[in-house]
Amino acid sequence: MLCCLHVGGSLLCLSYLYFEFCFCCRKIPRDLTEASLSGAGLSIVAAFSMIFLFGMELNNYLSVSTSTSVIIDKSSDGEFLRIDFNISFPALSCEFASVDVSDVLGTNRLNITKTIRKFSIDHNLKPTGSEFQSGTLSRVLKHDDEVDEEYGEGSVSLNAQNFDRIVHQYPILVVNFFAPWCLWSNRLKPSWEKAAKIIRERYDPEMDGRILLGKVDCTEEGELCRRNHIQGYPSIRIFRKGSDIRDDHGHHDHESYYGDRDTETLVTTMESLVAPISLESRKLALEDKSDDAKRPAPLTGGCRLEGFVRVKKVPGNLVISARSGAHSFDASQMNMSHVISHLSFGKKIPARVMSDMKRVLPYIGGSHDRLNGQAYTTHRGDSNANVTIEHYLQIVKTEVMTRSYKIVEEYEYTAHSSLVQSLAIPAAKFHFELSPMQVLITQNSKSFWHFITNVCAIIGGVFTVAGIVDSILHNTLRLVKKVELGKNF
Repeated sequence: MLCCLHVGGSLLCLSYLYFEFCFCCRKIPRDLTEASLSGAGLSIVAAFSMIFLFGMELNNYLSVSTSTSVIIDKSSDGEFLRIDFNISFPALSCEFASVDVSDVLGTNRLNITKTIRKFSIDHNLKPTGSEFQSGTLSRVLKHDDEVDEEYGEGSVSLNAQNFDRIVHQYPILVVNFFAPWCLWSNRLKPSWEKAAKIIRERYDPEMDGRILLGKVDCTEEGELCRRNHIQGYPSIRIFRKGSDIRDDHGHHDHESYYGDRDTETLVTTMESLVAPISLESRKLALEDKSDDAKRPAPLTGGCRLEGFVRVKKVPGNLVISARSGAHSFDASQMNMSHVISHLSFGKKIPARVMSDMKRVLPYIGGSHDRLNGQAYTTHRGDSNANVTIEHYLQIVKTEVMTRSYKIVEEYEYTAHSSLVQSLAIPAAKFHFELSPMQVLITQNSKSFWHFITNVCAIIGGVFTVAGIVDSILHNTLRLVKKVELGKNF
């Protein structure tokens, strides 16, 4: 090496001699050149370890991470909150079912109909017809100003024994279902009896027989009134002989009368019912659909309410009960049992957006229908009379900020329910209160370079650890062999 430097002074020559020297003087460790069973096993373990750790790192890179914070509610969706619902009441007639909202600011809206749909259902919650159109029952109805006693009793008293016979005997039977304790029934009674006597004189039941006016005392004929789904007093039903339903115990398709209750209006209405019927044939003709005072009566005693209402973002109440401005209700006979198919707050999240949100937060939407499928029932009886079912809802707003969608809003809530004895008409009440705080969930993005760095660290780390372990095993085996041969060190 010195000669090479002296003669040529070349760096290439120096490098060559240094390589020759290292090759001749240094030896490759035997543990790297000798094959062994432990080394093979360790290599396999190291390979699987790298694959496993690489998979874990890849899964961590592809998974979505979020950060959660609690902030003051910004209410970026306005000052009103939408409540969507679908609730079935097996024992509340669509005829009187009313949706009311109120809040602590004094807002009080009664019998909301514009955004609500009603469907008559049976006790099994199955619909029995198309959408029920009940109209408004809140207007003031006209009654006779003076009571004229000279007309006496003009209508026929009906009971469970003669009702089916009479209802099949006359082409038109108009029945007043009343309760003696009811204020509105007592106000109707004079004009009803007077109108019944006038109609009897003009259309004699024996000679003419086209129409008859009757009455049913629901305090004495409870089963008969329940069979005809009477829940408010007085209820005036118009039965037509030509529309029998033979497969439903002989019940008739019938209408409810919601018009004024003075004698003149009642007589005019009865005459309009008789006019299309020929005296000779007594056949039913088509009714006049333009008369809004007569609308189809509910075929069953249950009702499904679906739709939405808008309320202010302050503590308030959503109340569903029987309501009418011209009827009375027997609170002991009202049953507000119900099944909640859907109840949610806020705007509906499109299905496509919701599926993307599930990747960010698998649990999102879990409380969107927290009361979905829940049933709350009471049974008729003295111990369950005048029972109001109340639900207390605590609502929290959640905002999710993602890379694909800037902000997605959802309202989650907790619910607690109870049965309350009340002197008022039983109802289903939903008390809601919004939290002044909101939850902000932000999706965190991960760097690709961080992923590559971790992969390199995994490969190098596994090689290093495997080398250390292999060296320890190799030296340990050599030491054991020397001890067995009795060599002294």
